[in-house]
Formats: sequence, C-alpha cells, structure tokens
Amino acid sequence: MHFGRIKDMQCQDSSLLRIAIRGTLLIPLIGGVLPAIVRSAPLPSSAAAPPLNLGGSTLQLERSWERLNQQLDSLDTLLGPAPALDASDDLLTPELPANLMDANRPAEGPLLDDNSRPENPLALPGSASKDTPVQSVSLEQAVAIAFRNNPSLQVQRDRIEAQAARVASLAGTYWPTISVFADAEGFQSGSTTYSPYANNSFGFGALFAEKGQTPNLALTTNGTSVSAEQDGPFFVPAGGGLYAVANGVESQAGLELNYAVIDFARTPRVRAAEARLEQFQQQYANQLRTLQLEVSEAYYQLQLNEQLVRIRDAVVRTDLIVLEDTLNLKQAGLVPRVDLLRRSATLATDQEDLIQALADRAVSRRALWSVLNLPADVIPSAADPINLSPAWPLNLEQTLLAAYENNPELDAILATRRALALRQDETAAQLLPQLSLFASVGGLASVERIFNFSLIGDGCCGATFLPLEQVAGYDWSIGLAFNWMIFNAGVTSNAVKALSIQEQAATQAYAATRNAIRLRLERAFLNHEASLAKLLSARRAVGASKEAFRDSTLRYKTGLANEVDLSVTQTQLVNSLVNRLVATVDVNVTYAQLLRELLPVPRNPKQAVPATLTLEESSLRSAPWP
Repeated sequence: MHFGRIKDMQCQDSSLLRIAIRGTLLIPLIGGVLPAIVRSAPLPSSAAAPPLNLGGSTLQLERSWERLNQQLDSLDTLLGPAPALDASDDLLTPELPANLMDANRPAEGPLLDDNSRPENPLALPGSASKDTPVQSVSLEQAVAIAFRNNPSLQVQRDRIEAQAARVASLAGTYWPTISVFADAEGFQSGSTTYSPYANNSFGFGALFAEKGQTPNLALTTNGTSVSAEQDGPFFVPAGGGLYAVANGVESQAGLELNYAVIDFARTPRVRAAEARLEQFQQQYANQLRTLQLEVSEAYYQLQLNEQLVRIRDAVVRTDLIVLEDTLNLKQAGLVPRVDLLRRSATLATDQEDLIQALADRAVSRRALWSVLNLPADVIPSAADPINLSPAWPLNLEQTLLAAYENNPELDAILATRRALALRQDETAAQLLPQLSLFASVGGLASVERIFNFSLIGDGCCGATFLPLEQVAGYDWSIGLAFNWMIFNAGVTSNAVKALSIQEQAATQAYAATRNAIRLRLERAFLNHEASLAKLLSARRAVGASKEAFRDSTLRYKTGLANEVDLSVTQTQLVNSLVNRLVATVDVNVTYAQLLRELLPVPRNPKQAVPATLTLEESSLRSAPWP
C-alpha cells in the first residue's frame, strides 16, 4: 500500500480538503434544515419554474450560494467548526496506545495446567509487567479451570464440608457423654477461734464442765480412787481462743456419665441440619450450572471480539486500497474531489471501529481471566475457532419438563422449607418434658497440717485440732433428672411463628424461581431458534454483499458507478459479516443458556465435575443424581 503516494497527493489538495471536510460535518443538519425551509416557502403563482438566471446573468445562483453560506455559518456558530487538515496530515492509521497494543498481543502458546493454578487468596496483585504471556485456552479447558479455581465455588465447598461436620456433631447427641474429671490443689490458711463466753452452762455433760464443777471429769489411778480433777476436753473458758495455721494438699478424680433419655428436640435438630446440608449441596450444583454459563458467555464474547478485530482490520486494509485507487482516479480526472474526501472519512471511521474492537478484545480477555481466577501474570486467549453448537435435542415442552425434574435451584428451596419445618418442631419441643440420666464415681484424698498454735486467754478448742490429718475415700451417685418448662412468656410460641412465616416465604420463593426458570428457558429456546434462522439469512447476505462489493469496485474503477454506491455496498458487506458473526455466537450463547438449566452436575463436591458442554437426550436419563 503506497502510503507515501497518498500523502503526496493529499498535500496537493490540502486547501480543498479543509473546506470540504469542514462541510461534511454539517451535511446531516443541512438535510434537516433545508426541507423545512422548502416546505415553509410560498409556492409561485404560476406552475412554470422560474428561470435560473436573471437577465442572462448568474445573479440568482450567486444569491442562492450566499444564502447557503449564511446557513452554514450559522450552523458553524452553533456547532463549532471542524478541525482543518494541514499539509502535514496523512491518511495512515494513527499510533495506538502502547497498553492497548500490549493487551492485544497474539497468543504465545497453550495455557498449561501448572500456569492456571490460582494465587494465594489473600495475596494482592503486584506491579504490572509488560512481559505477561498471552496463552490460548479452549472452552472445555476454561470450564474445567473455572470449576477448580473459582473462589465462590470453593466457598460453597467449604460450607458443605462445615455443615457435614455439624450434622455429625449433632448425631452424636444420641449417645451418652462420658467425661473424666480430676483436680488437685495446694492450700494454706490461718484462722482464729475465739469465744467471749464459757460453754459449761448448757448441760452438755462432764466433757464440757469446768474444773471443780459437778459433775466433773476425774482422773483415776486404779479405776476406783480419784487422783485429780480437770476441765472437760471440750470446755471453753470465757475469753478463750486459739490461732492456728493450716496447709496441705487435696485432690479428687472420677468418671461422670450423662445421657438424655427423652429429648423431643434432638431428632428434629439433627434432621434440620441434614436438610440444611442438602440445601448447600443443591446450591453447589446450581452454582456449577451458573458458572458453566458465565464461562461460556465470557468465552463466546472473547471469540466474537477477536473476530471483530479481524473484520475491522480487513475493512481498514480495504479502505486503504480503495483510497489509493480513488487518488489515482482523481489524479486522472475520472472522479471528483468529493470522492477522495468521502473515502478519507470512511477510512477514519473504520479506523475508529478497529480501535474500539481492539479495546473490546482486551476487556474480554480480562473478563475471562476474572471468571477463571487465573494468576495475574497470565492473559487468556481463545484457542477454539467459532463453531456452531450441535442441535438442541428437545422441543420446548420437553425442555421445560426436563428442567423442572431434579432441578438443584428448586430442590435447594425445598430443602430450605424442610429445614424450617424441622426447626419449628425443634423449637416447640422446648415446652415438652425432658428426662436425662446421670451417674458418677470417683475418689478423693487430702493431707492437712495444722501448726503455729497461739492461745488466746485461757485457750480454746484444743481437742478439735489434729496436727496432721490424712483423708482418703470414694463416692458414687446415680439418678434421673426431669425438666418440664410450663411457661416462658410466649418465647417459644413466637419463635415457632417466625419460623412458620419464613417457611411460607420459602414457598413463594419456590413459585417465583419456578416462573423465572420457565422464562429463562423460553427466552433462550426462542432466541436459539431465532439465531439459527438469522444465521441462514446472514450467510446469504454475506454472499450477496461480497458479489455486490466486487461489482461496485469494478464499476467504480471504470466510471460506471460513483463513490456513494461503493460506500453503500462496502457498508452492507461489513454489516453482513458482523451480522453473520453475531448470529453464530448468539446460537452458541443461547445453547449455553439452555444447557444452564439442564446440565447434569453432581451435588457432592467430592465427585468429579464433567466439563461437558453439549446435551444428549440419553444423558438426562443417566445423569449422576446423588
């Protein structure tokens, strides 16, 4: 393509280009202003057209051009003039931003499994690198990577695992609990015992009598004669007391058993947890379907934008070739200067479309990267060519019936309702009797030493203190505990009512979801058929537009057609190519939308997830429903 020749020829016509391009921005507005002026102008009295010239001069024509220039000047005042072309301007593609070109680099190779592993969930992206590789990935590979890497899906797996552990925990309440208890402690304490009154006046006997008091405690030498008298061992004189310090060690150990013999809330509690686990599993299966659709739509959008870049690039290349031919024809005097200006404007517009297509492709690559949760140093590119999905094997009625059967989105709501109903039973059981069995057996031992005695007054309580005491023993117990709450001010009944209302809300959510599924299926099914029909028309339009553009190009070069005809046929060709591309992608997208409602997926995260992207009628009968 002779870009230098184009530039040289443009330099010769720079003054007229500035005037002409300035006027082209006003043509749409002129088309709206002039008809209004014509309609408002009064009709001449006679049917004959007025003469073009007045008195054989060009005065009338000059006046018409003057009025037109005034209108153009008024429009320029409102809109502002268009930028003029200088002699240094050329018609080549402007330099594109470096970041845009870097994001649109071709793929360097396929995406390897080791390079598709996600980064640390808590890691933040580092500085951007211009050496980030662009690696191609197929649609099946993309779906498999998304099933493995997607953070939301991993959150759902963790929720299922946690709820399964909770179910196992609650199931253990059917068994008794056996616990071992043991403790040991050292201690020291000081205590003072003091009595301001004597204790010999209560008639407790000789053991409490004062010395010389009758009856009194006497000492004997031979069992018959009294040798002396003394205070009773438990006599406390008035004002007597004793201070002592005690320390020692004590410990105990044993076994304890508890068992809820009758607990009406236990079984509903366990079953509600199981229903909650089923809800999480159904949500996991539905999330697999949703993720499959997200990946498919992102992948198809990337395919579309990559093909649009190729189409827009081909259009710009064609514009340059046609523009060179136009310059040659204009130099030979075969076409007017306005053709050159129109082709220049067409080239600029198509260059804008190409730049936007490049930006769209870069964004689509990043969108697929986000869904796949790839490392930051990887840019994905579509490896698969655009191929039509196979024919949908079911009619609309069969599709609806198959979608409602074993639908995880609906089954998750049913599991929610079941969990709420069981929680009502669990809450209501709080007002029912509870009977539990308990038993324990254990032993104890202690050593206590008392020292640092200090008498107060005449002393006190000496017979009750042992300098060193060692104790060892055991104990056991068994029994039944009964509990029956008969009044709690409506706490239980209101809690049951709240759960019942939530159950009713879940019922309405089921109806809304059922209708939403039907609408999504019908929309996808009808759009799928419409896309297939549009694809047939688009294919015919492409064939006709190609021939028309070829004929128009030849006719333009031979002077049998003008630039307007060439531009119209070129626009039709571009539109037909884009329409065929869009229709093809729409067929695949609507197929993926239908597949989202019927894709057989496992409920258990431990089972492998098939990356199947087509639906066979037989697969519905042999689907791995757990």
